[in-house]
Amino acid sequence: MKDLVFISCLILFFGCNSGISKSRDFSDLESIQLKTLFVDLNDNKVDLTVYKGKKIVINYWATWCRPCIKEMPGLKRAEEILENHNYIFLLVSDETTSKISTFKKDKNFDFNFLKSVESNEMLGIYSLPTSYIFDENGKKIETIVGTIAWDSEQIINKLKTL
Repeated sequence: MKDLVFISCLILFFGCNSGISKSRDFSDLESIQLKTLFVDLNDNKVDLTVYKGKKIVINYWATWCRPCIKEMPGLKRAEEILENHNYIFLLVSDETTSKISTFKKDKNFDFNFLKSVESNEMLGIYSLPTSYIFDENGKKIETIVGTIAWDSEQIINKLKTL
């Protein structure tokens, strides 16, 4: 009986897990743009191709995510430091635009906030914060899961050389 339960659990685990993240390919910006819709805080559609030629950091976060909020001051400093290095930072949440707007106002964070129409789970994002870094050609060159010290000398130097 124990063997039957164990085997059933394995089948359930691997059967459910097998297609979780394979449905979304974030190897380039065009694939993201084709698979999800982004809107600004006024519910206007945002086309990521307007950032072509720039290095892009897309940071997935949520208003309830303490680690996300904790890293935001460093993320803002990194954005300011890297402004002359052709970087654009986009902070994306799957929450409502009103919730994101209220957060922005209450916390006084001046980021380029976007809303993803797709849920994080549908995008294959299961841990927040998760960040993707894309080069000038829209090719994903780095994935960061979890918090980092965005404004640390080590991270700034790494981003400058990407």
